Amino acid sequence: MAELTIVFADLTGSTGLFEALGNSRAAEVVTRTTHWIGKVCQARGGRVVKYLGDGVLMSFDYNPAAVQAVIEIQTEHCERNATYPSHSQMKIKIGMARGEVVEQDGDCFGDAVNVAARLSDLSGSDQIFASESVINALPHDEEIRYRNLGPMDIRGKSEQAVIYRIDWLRESTSEFLTMAAGLETVGVPTSRLPSTIELSWNHNRTLFEAIDMPVFLGRGNDAQFAVLDPRVSRLHARLDRRGDLFVLTDISSYGTWVRFAGSTAVISLRRQECVLLDKGEMALGASFDDPTAPVVSFWFTNKNN
Repeated sequence: MAELTIVFADLTGSTGLFEALGNSRAAEVVTRTTHWIGKVCQARGGRVVKYLGDGVLMSFDYNPAAVQAVIEIQTEHCERNATYPSHSQMKIKIGMARGEVVEQDGDCFGDAVNVAARLSDLSGSDQIFASESVINALPHDEEIRYRNLGPMDIRGKSEQAVIYRIDWLRESTSEFLTMAAGLETVGVPTSRLPSTIELSWNHNRTLFEAIDMPVFLGRGNDAQFAVLDPRVSRLHARLDRRGDLFVLTDISSYGTWVRFAGSTAVISLRRQECVLLDKGEMALGASFDDPTAPVVSFWFTNKNN
């Protein structure tokens, strides 16, 4: 066995591409894109384990090279996308994990492979989700920005795992991001820890304290925060207070999407949870891509202020 960093890169939007270009042309575009991803990986010292239709499975011995490779992939693909017509644009979502891997007959197996695949599923378009093992294996002087998303449920794992989002966009900067990977994730200073959270949708604006938790969002009578839209489940999402953190859990039929202020990246939740940071928005039952989606704004306050 060898300790490797495993990367899953998946293309999203390929269905629309096939509808717009037809099977032959779309397949050519998808193949060209996945093989370009493979070349970036190889240029950084990685190995393409296999191509998976509209995805690529890769492995790296050297963890920092893997992180730099996925940042390069997202950055260059974003620049390339800007030159393409809208019907030809695809996004990339990436999951990565590090651990002991068994390599056999050109393939690889192990917990890191499974976790990387699950994180790719969890991540949204243009996102890079990484396990804690990836972050811990970065040297102290590596200038990589990342955000701690807190513990999340990962399918197939009995316990929650702490997940990080690697922020590759230049504008993705805030007091919550780290500059040096070896540092602890920067959170809100103790003196400013939020004690309440305020939610707003339509004309409904309500402030909740830790003592009010758990708080349910939904269109049913049992929901403490009502969002009256047919796409919203009766009990759609749950807010909990864990220590100093507010945690949002999706319990709906159609999912919840979260994005934080100052970032275009979106966290997609399907019966999963994430830590809420600072302020932002959550779309219930439909993604932010749908202009009619019911979007709840949230922000933190401190009662002591």
